[in-house]
Amino acid sequence: MMKKMSLKSERRGIHVDQSELLCKKGCGYYGNPAWHGFCSKCWREEYHKARQKQIQEDWELAERLQREEEEAFASSQSSQGAQSLTFSKFEEKKTNEKTRKVTTVKKFFSASSRVGSKKEIQEAKAPSPSINRQTSIETDRVSKEFIEFLKTFHKTGQEIYKQTKLFLEAMHYKRDLSIEEQSECTQDFYQNVAERMQTRGKVSPERVEKIMDQIEKYIMTRLYKYVFCPETTDDEKKDLAIQKRIRALHWVTPQMLCVPVNEEIPEVSDMVVKAITDIIEMDSKRVPRDKLACITKCSKHIFNAIKITKNEPASADDFLPTLIYIVLKGNPPRLQSNIQYITRFCNPSRLMTGEDGYYFTNLCCAVAFIEKLDAQSLNLSQEDFDRYMSGQTSPRKQESENWSPDACLGVKQMYKNLDLLSQLNERQERIMNEAKKLEKDLIDWTDGIAKKVQDIVEKCPLEIKPPNQSLAAIDSENVENDKLPPPLQPQVYAG
Repeated sequence: MMKKMSLKSERRGIHVDQSELLCKKGCGYYGNPAWHGFCSKCWREEYHKARQKQIQEDWELAERLQREEEEAFASSQSSQGAQSLTFSKFEEKKTNEKTRKVTTVKKFFSASSRVGSKKEIQEAKAPSPSINRQTSIETDRVSKEFIEFLKTFHKTGQEIYKQTKLFLEAMHYKRDLSIEEQSECTQDFYQNVAERMQTRGKVSPERVEKIMDQIEKYIMTRLYKYVFCPETTDDEKKDLAIQKRIRALHWVTPQMLCVPVNEEIPEVSDMVVKAITDIIEMDSKRVPRDKLACITKCSKHIFNAIKITKNEPASADDFLPTLIYIVLKGNPPRLQSNIQYITRFCNPSRLMTGEDGYYFTNLCCAVAFIEKLDAQSLNLSQEDFDRYMSGQTSPRKQESENWSPDACLGVKQMYKNLDLLSQLNERQERIMNEAKKLEKDLIDWTDGIAKKVQDIVEKCPLEIKPPNQSLAAIDSENVENDKLPPPLQPQVYAG
């Protein structure tokens, strides 16, 4: 179910009417995109209608093939030689086609709520070597906890354990089925066990819910590695697509989403970190209920962060944008696979009602919004949106007077640093241009001086004449030197 998300331009926020989270059939339960907007119950009804229609068409085809075969067989009585051989091939072809269609019909008609055929149950009495090989420390621990839990229910607990073991063995032989068919078998098992406890065992609804939680934990711990992100689906492809999409949206700011969270407040910042940790931790869990618990804890941290920031209870209009921001900031691993796994194998009652169902539906809305996010959603021009997505530029820093009082200190500092880097880049470009200009001027000045010197030299050449006599003979012609008195001699007087 793709949510219709209306945007309130005056507050630049994301608004989703709560009625849009509910089943589109109007039953009052929460819908799910994987079920085309239906809740689990209504989706199964629609699915069964479509399947019954397909079964009817298969029966009609099988009957038509049978009539054609009978007519062909009757006409073959008058055939001879090669005609008989040709008909034999025709008969074999039609028989194979009929067998294939009838087998398909029988598979559809066989109640998926049954644990398996008689042959499967007989084979299941012996423990499957494959299942035994796959047991791990965690599965052993869960098995012991499950057995201890059922001991308190005496006979009812024994019956539940028996049916659960038979179901696991039957699923071992159904691994070749599509993941949708395995999901259908699991959902039928949940429904039948719950109904049997309420009708035959007279177990109260509260205790039924607790038992169903333990059953889910037991069977999904064992089936996890076979049904989580199977190779027969495109779950992994969707994971890579949403991961790439979130990375491309790294530039989206809380202000663009109108996130009412002030991370400058230490307590709020701590709540944001915890929310991101919880949504990432979801991938490490094996049981659908535990994955839902991570989503619920994440959502509660978000509500607390909003409450502390606004000093008032958070609204649904505040929650969804903040959840989108947390998903963008955390980029949880295998996000689509986890959502599909919860949808397929979680106890349906948890997704239809309660806080787990509400938070999970909002997470599906957040992922749908991220996949469809465009320029209009963020109140940006298409040109700016394309430039940000391509990485050519990043959103510029807001003017100080335009910052809201709740703006995150880290975001302010980030934009301040970006602005400073932009200014430094401009200064560097100016300096480089001036340096190149100075270099050119120096080269021109040097060339000009050299040319002027050359012109003067050519115009007034320098002539150097040799001297007439050596410097040593300068005093040789001075005859008066002989008439000079002798130099004074020092005199010594006795005192």
